[in-house]
Amino acid sequence: MISRRNIRVKVMQTLYALETMEQSTIKPGTATSLLNEKLEQTRQIFTYLLYSIIRVAQYAETDAQTRANKHLPSEADLHVNTKIAGNEFLYQILSDSDFKVNLEQWKLKYLPDNELLRKLYNELAASDTYKTYIADETRVRSSEKHILEFIYNDILSKNESFQQHMEDQFAHWTDDAEMMHLLIGNYFNKPQLFNFLQLISKEKLDYARELLLTVIDKKDYCLELIKPKLQNWDSERIAAVDMLLMEMGVCEFLYFPTIPIKVTINEYIDLAKAYSTPQSGQFINGILDNVLKELEQQQLIQKTDRKK
Repeated sequence: MISRRNIRVKVMQTLYALETMEQSTIKPGTATSLLNEKLEQTRQIFTYLLYSIIRVAQYAETDAQTRANKHLPSEADLHVNTKIAGNEFLYQILSDSDFKVNLEQWKLKYLPDNELLRKLYNELAASDTYKTYIADETRVRSSEKHILEFIYNDILSKNESFQQHMEDQFAHWTDDAEMMHLLIGNYFNKPQLFNFLQLISKEKLDYARELLLTVIDKKDYCLELIKPKLQNWDSERIAAVDMLLMEMGVCEFLYFPTIPIKVTINEYIDLAKAYSTPQSGQFINGILDNVLKELEQQQLIQKTDRKK
């Protein structure tokens, strides 16, 4: 469920963190421990986003009680529609034991704050989509799903305060944000396929750890291949992220036979554009292409069809 692109980002972040650490503090297992923490955060974010959708929906009951308790409540105050609080998808999520484990483990129940929830709910309640939803007294599964998707896609994802809240709570929120759109959408389409305790398959987890450890182990060899291609570039002045991405790319060329060369090159060009300088994509493309030609001349590239 977690994409290979996202895995590459986590590996890159882990490698960068290792390079900024005092070497004396790096112990056996430090690298994989750091990687696991970064992969774990993706699971935290996914759980938290679903919980935020639930909290916004359930706020209808809080709003109804607050309005009913006014000194002089109006007729509208006394008859606030709370249909969404009984949404069947909410209870499907809340009844998932693994989801509840995540909430308790990371203390996510204490977030977000009530003032932010109130603003998000009021924005929802003012929308035509919500008014259409509560106007229908029946519970149609497609409508139950659609209103929760609307909360995520049109309320949470577009609200600047909530986006800032996510950045404040999760250090690498922006790295995961795009993938979360896919995960949330996939969840509402097929919730039964999701395991909240394991959002990453064993195959991809093995790939993440193998890529990380391979880059660390083969770093000197990768640099021997890369540095002669830098020509007039001073390797010490090249962006650290660029060097890491090139090392990762070379390792995929040599040690990951099921990953097509074109996929590797395109992925690291995109990552360079997203995480380094405006010129990094073109720069990395040129260096990886030159390294690849040398490796192919030496017949060191052995690619096979990816396992089905």
